[in-house]
Amino acid sequence: MPFASVDSMEEEKEQFAEVDPSGRFGRYAELLGHGAVKKVYRAFDIQEGRDVAWNQIQLSKFIDMPYVVNKIHSEIELLKNLKNDNIIVLYHFWRDKEHNTLNFITEECVSGNLRDYRKKHRRVSMKALKNWSRQILQGLDYLHTHDPCVIHRDLNCSNIFINGNVGKVKIGDLGLATIVGKSHAAHSMLGTPGYMAPELYEEDYTELVDIYSFGMCLLEMATMEIPYSECESLAKLYRKVTSGVKPQAFNKVSDKELKDFIEKCIGQPRARPSAADLLMDPFLSDVDNC
Repeated sequence: MPFASVDSMEEEKEQFAEVDPSGRFGRYAELLGHGAVKKVYRAFDIQEGRDVAWNQIQLSKFIDMPYVVNKIHSEIELLKNLKNDNIIVLYHFWRDKEHNTLNFITEECVSGNLRDYRKKHRRVSMKALKNWSRQILQGLDYLHTHDPCVIHRDLNCSNIFINGNVGKVKIGDLGLATIVGKSHAAHSMLGTPGYMAPELYEEDYTELVDIYSFGMCLLEMATMEIPYSECESLAKLYRKVTSGVKPQAFNKVSDKELKDFIEKCIGQPRARPSAADLLMDPFLSDVDNC
């Protein structure tokens, strides 16, 4: 059954900058965000009558960088198989050979990423921080207990998204994620400096690197400072991280329970709790399940 009549479809096309091959999704010119790899546009699902996000990558930019294209494909293939309330939903994807673009449609989180949202709302209660934390951990628990285990590897506040009207938090940008077998060991170094666990630099790690990154996300949520932003170079940041020196922002956390909880997350790998363990932690015990 067609999604719309020919006449109405033509009217829609006049409004949209682009329509997908099925005619279901229309892209507007308005940018929701952009990064090193992709642009994200506001879009509309004609069939369901809802706002969505149209992610578009110009593959011509990466003609000499096949690893970037592989990263994008990995994100799409991964998203396609993940179904969880705290993970961004993928609806559809395709490659446009004429324009040499890769496009995929995901749900739109109306309030953007958690970093920008936190900056916009400077007065946030401890209850709200706990609520966000619980939802992020629920998403991580789903990834880490997925068969096979999925490690995000690049969790930070710019790729955690929020629907602020209902307080729903979702993990996105799984392009650096890796799927590992029963050994739960991975061997490659990728991620965002400042959020990367020390063992990531050694290229021998487990899913607990995501717990470290989560701890740094919570530190940023609490202080509105990016971890290790005081470091003038990657070399200095690397030396601090690998020698166990905590970021300066950690000393700005005044609440002892919060500080202790963050410290658990960014501790040594063997002492680091799992997402499931953290969800049972007394620090989060007074927060209702989301």
